[in-house]
Amino acid sequence: MTASEPASPLRRRQRVRNRSWVRVLLPAALIVLWLAGASFGGPLFGRIDEVSSNDQTTYLPESADATKVQAVLDEFTDSDAIPAIVVFVADSELTSSQLDEITDAVTAAKDVAGVEGDLSPPLPSEDGRAVQVFVPIASDADIGDVVSELGDDLRAAVDDGVDVFVTGPAGFTADLVAGFAGIDGLLLGVALLAVLVILVLVYRSLLLPVVVLSTSLFALCVSLLVVWSLANAEVLLLSGQTQGILFILVIGAATDYSLLFVARFREELRSTQDRGAAVAAAWKGSVEPIVASGGTVIAGLLCLLLSDLKSNSTLGPVAAIGIVFAMLSALTLLPSLLLLFGRAAFWPRRPLFEPDAVAAEGGMPTTGLWARLARAISRRPRTIWIVTTLVLAVGALGVPQLDASGVPQSDLVLGASEARDGQVALGEHFPGGSGSPAYVVTGEADLQATAEALLALDGVDAVSVTASDSPSGTAALTEDGVSAVGPPGTPAPEPTVVDGRVLLQATLTDAADSEAATVSVREMRDALAGTDALVGGVTATAVDTDDASIHDRTLIIPVILGVILLILMLLLRSVLAPILLIATTVLSFGTAMGVSAVVFNGIFGFPGADPAVPLFGFVFLVALGIDYNIFLMTRVREESRAHGTRDGIVRGLAITGGVITSAGLVLAATFAALSVIPILFLVQLAFIVAFGVLLDTFVVRSLLVPALAYDIGRRIWWPSKLGRGIS
Repeated sequence: MTASEPASPLRRRQRVRNRSWVRVLLPAALIVLWLAGASFGGPLFGRIDEVSSNDQTTYLPESADATKVQAVLDEFTDSDAIPAIVVFVADSELTSSQLDEITDAVTAAKDVAGVEGDLSPPLPSEDGRAVQVFVPIASDADIGDVVSELGDDLRAAVDDGVDVFVTGPAGFTADLVAGFAGIDGLLLGVALLAVLVILVLVYRSLLLPVVVLSTSLFALCVSLLVVWSLANAEVLLLSGQTQGILFILVIGAATDYSLLFVARFREELRSTQDRGAAVAAAWKGSVEPIVASGGTVIAGLLCLLLSDLKSNSTLGPVAAIGIVFAMLSALTLLPSLLLLFGRAAFWPRRPLFEPDAVAAEGGMPTTGLWARLARAISRRPRTIWIVTTLVLAVGALGVPQLDASGVPQSDLVLGASEARDGQVALGEHFPGGSGSPAYVVTGEADLQATAEALLALDGVDAVSVTASDSPSGTAALTEDGVSAVGPPGTPAPEPTVVDGRVLLQATLTDAADSEAATVSVREMRDALAGTDALVGGVTATAVDTDDASIHDRTLIIPVILGVILLILMLLLRSVLAPILLIATTVLSFGTAMGVSAVVFNGIFGFPGADPAVPLFGFVFLVALGIDYNIFLMTRVREESRAHGTRDGIVRGLAITGGVITSAGLVLAATFAALSVIPILFLVQLAFIVAFGVLLDTFVVRSLLVPALAYDIGRRIWWPSKLGRGIS
């Protein structure tokens, strides 16, 4: 048979059978592949703590003073233990019997699992109403369990009239551990339940929500498998904060992409009876907006690699991995499942095969909320976009009220905190910085000069030098030199010298995480400027972290805008449309931040915000906000090529309005779920992103963007051919 001869009926039937086998085997293979990945990733949900760390110092840039000091501390102390400060407080002066009980309790506490080395002797306060004890806790121990057991044992061993608090670095670490404890169960459960409720309301179906949620969960399991493996190999740093954001981002993004695909699939089922053809057409219509949307988010997230803070820079690739698998699951697993179930996936509201009705509609819904809104915009576009812009601008006026200069460590965890209460008690009876000194590494020859410079500062209560031959491990420094430890005539201990350097400890007059302590550390650095001295410790770590965060947001926000602008120009083949889309998204972000500032200050009474909050809020709101503009404008462009720009805008909004709004509700609900974790940063981020997504979904994408584009007309596509009326 020649090439020009028609194929025989037998050959045609053979090709049909071959295609049928492909349509069965390929989806089955994809489903099995995703099942295998999920089976390996699922068990890792309870093992994240094996490869994660919430220690701020590990996320600082290597160039930071606090990082350099932390790196040499072990050389001076021969231990990397995390100090806990136990404070015993009574309403009146402690009696001798109470002091004896405290001494006995402290002696017995060294047997608590995780306590490393000797505890300090009980140190009474000047007013006699309090005692403090320093307890070293092994850095590789379960800090939360050790702190809890230590506190329980000490409270059981002392008089009922004595209150016991475990505070200091170990106490606050235990608070963070407890705060993040609900990520694997509570956060994921709340997020999935919220998404399930929304999907049931949207689809009024029983099976389809399960199919979509399965797509999201499988994407999360495989993402977790990859991220966990990279963190275990020390390629990535993982924290509880990053973990929570990964969970929410993957669930939200995968569900959004799935909603878009399902909408196209339902649309195609009205025109064709062949489920395979419907899946193929839906895939063809969805792949560009899904890939463009995911690519935009990934590009924005990878801009975080420019961050000095490793907690920011590592979030970029971790979250980007999650978005990659969210896209893959929506474009491979979901089509396979829909091909398997067909119209039955929508039961009991199966879409009807009604090609005549579709032809009569002209491919566009003529009734319903979004059709009416589209027609209203076409009647008064200029009035709508001007009024909307003014309303958003008013909301943005609250931005200056957002205090994002940093918050005390004691305010990072919301709700009750033993460590916070202990710090308050410590400050009432001892110098506020007791137990969390500022560490100063300086040259041996500069020891005395450095001590004198520190003692001259109002924020420094006392200075000591690390001395291994001293019973306490340190020796006090005065303007006359190292003080003797012991009876009169006892020689002063020799400072420990490592590579020609010594380690000084400066006890601050104020609590280590207070604004006053921050000022004192900056004054210390100013006083020691021009020398080789380095200042580290808890307060210095917070100072360096905040400074790095401010630097990051100043650098990264403009870069993200530039990158997303370029992507939009390539996607829409236009210059003007991307500029306007970016401008509307930035305005939406400003409004979200302004309203959030008012709510944080006036309703919740938050003490401020971490400097990274505006940066993270910007990354997610701009990248995810552009998502919905991409969903809308790619469909508008598609319709404009066939019907003209203004008709294309009306048709695009009417067609995509329902699915994009559903996607916005899902994403807002998933980010709102972050608020169940009692960490200030996550609660603030949850509100900003959830509110911002709803604002973008219901106001910016539904009113501002289509009205502005309609008013401009085909020039919105300038300088492409479509902008000149050439399709």
